[in-house]
Amino acid sequence: MSRDSARPDSQPILFALGATRRLGDRIANGLGASLGGLEEREFEDGEHKSRPLENVRGRHTVVIHSLFSDAEQSVDDKLIRLLFFLACLRDASADRITALIPYLAYARKDRKTQPRDPVTTRYLAALLESVGVDRVVCMDVHNLAAYQNAFRCRADHLEAVGLFVKHFTPLLAGAARITVVSPDAGGMKRAQRFRAVLSEHLGVDASLAFVEKARAGGRLTVGRLVGELTGGIAIIVDDMISTGGTLIGAARASKQAGATTVFAAATHGVFAEKANETLADPALDGIVVTDTLPAVRISAETVRRKLTILETSHLFAQAIQRIHCGGSLVELLTPPFR
Repeated sequence: MSRDSARPDSQPILFALGATRRLGDRIANGLGASLGGLEEREFEDGEHKSRPLENVRGRHTVVIHSLFSDAEQSVDDKLIRLLFFLACLRDASADRITALIPYLAYARKDRKTQPRDPVTTRYLAALLESVGVDRVVCMDVHNLAAYQNAFRCRADHLEAVGLFVKHFTPLLAGAARITVVSPDAGGMKRAQRFRAVLSEHLGVDASLAFVEKARAGGRLTVGRLVGELTGGIAIIVDDMISTGGTLIGAARASKQAGATTVFAAATHGVFAEKANETLADPALDGIVVTDTLPAVRISAETVRRKLTILETSHLFAQAIQRIHCGGSLVELLTPPFR
């Protein structure tokens, strides 16, 4: 029996690395706790070390870290720091180690589409498992089936659909037509899920559409929209926004098909540098993302006026509490709208 199991009133020890610390603080506050102390030290030759300043022996430890590039560190820098810190916790005799990774990098390359292609989702899973992680928790991964099949340790998945539906409810009041749009055929399951929750909550029958899209050699081709949008509001649903090219292609197709207003709902605002220029396109009326990533790259005022960022900390805090106490995560997939 672990020490945590013997002490049901205990709380997990939470750590947050680097640029994810602000989100980590909010998650810890949601649990009525504080982040555990840690040392993150840079050496003059570019190497680094991280170590917990708390005694983790026999305890459930949760490490919060989104894997993305910013001005300070590349996604690879963040990944190696996460791996080293997780391994350090295992060496320090932590009882259970949960890696809470709100945004999982390298998840887009989840299958071989060309000869000798890498499958980076599987490689990333192997790296995390190799340092002794017991559980991985992510939100709205690029391909859920690939994510679930890549890991041999426990892999939990949270959804932001409830947050988005709650946000859009007052904006959709009195709308003659509501259409949920997938920016490509591959995202239809995500769009169908959003449509089902939205329709049930609003008591209306939202319709569904998708945009024909092809990508080869880094070139994106956006084709026609399949579905009916005339005179209604379109909500384009995706897991992430990087450059914004796919999103704007879908927004233009939606407007050409007759949509009066076009919103975008994407869980992760990656926002590569070109996004400031691309997302300024007037075809897109509003952009909604969550705070799994800091939107520091959005500098264009025209884009900032369109942008809404939803808070996720309470959802992650509930997930941590349920995992720690042996509760179910299923209810968090369709949360009550309060």
